[in-house]
Amino acid sequence: MMSKQLLGALFLSAVSSFTFAEDITGLWQSIDDKTGAPKALVEIRKEANGTYAGKVVKITPRTGYTPKETCVDCPAPYTNKPIIGLDVVTGLKYSEGLNYTGGRILDPNTGKIYSMKAKLSANGKRLHLRGYLGVSALGRNQIWIRAE
Repeated sequence: MMSKQLLGALFLSAVSSFTFAEDITGLWQSIDDKTGAPKALVEIRKEANGTYAGKVVKITPRTGYTPKETCVDCPAPYTNKPIIGLDVVTGLKYSEGLNYTGGRILDPNTGKIYSMKAKLSANGKRLHLRGYLGVSALGRNQIWIRAE
């Protein structure tokens, strides 16, 4: 009887950790792909239509960097909107396993919007993003770290 309870507990633990690993909702520290420095805290949420969106909730201060307060170079509807509160990730859809596809990501510093896909690490602590124009091979990678 004790071994069945132990197996049941282990099974529930494994299932709950796998479920957590698939969930990208929450706070993420974005990391600059060029400098490796933290850039901003982004809160990812699941929308009513099942897609994921992420908004900037805090810009991470760093030496020698003065962040923009508004999205000056961004296309409509983002033009001159405050960066804090701005949805920089939109339309991201769960694909399979730990993969998400079909999203768009806005770089508020350049105003460019990229197609994006993402893959969550097995432990759920890192989100590997790929932003690209047209073909996935032509793009940039970023790794975001789950904020605890």
